[in-house]
Amino acid sequence: MLVEVQVPIDGSRAAVWAAITDIERFSETISGIDAIEIVEKPARGLVGLRWRETRMLFGKPATAEKRITDAVENEFYTTWAEDNGFVFLSSMRISESGGRTTLTSAHETRPQSVMARLMSLPMVLFRGVMRKALLQDLADLKATVEKRNS
Repeated sequence: MLVEVQVPIDGSRAAVWAAITDIERFSETISGIDAIEIVEKPARGLVGLRWRETRMLFGKPATAEKRITDAVENEFYTTWAEDNGFVFLSSMRISESGGRTTLTSAHETRPQSVMARLMSLPMVLFRGVMRKALLQDLADLKATVEKRNS
């Protein structure tokens, strides 16, 4: 299942990049994230950065360990996580057009086992919930960038 959302941001590509890569402070800037714990920092760049992210899901705290697998500065990064037979691939991508910066977030859930495939059937019903959560994350990042620029 793939869910993708985007939001226009009044800010430069560099300002948006600074906000989306300030992962250590995500629990302060993104309302849906309760805690961030950095597990491993690469010597340079983003690829290899690992962290634990805790969110409230269905009234219970859920923690996922994420890792950045690919990144191009001021353009995008992708993350990988796995849990309960699923692989979760996410990306944050910055684009510009007509003097406006757009931030796009995509989240793909891939079942890896027979049991996970069976569990994924009702997940289609949660697409709207996931979309709403991703949009809120982007709205929070947008507010952070636009506040810094004002």
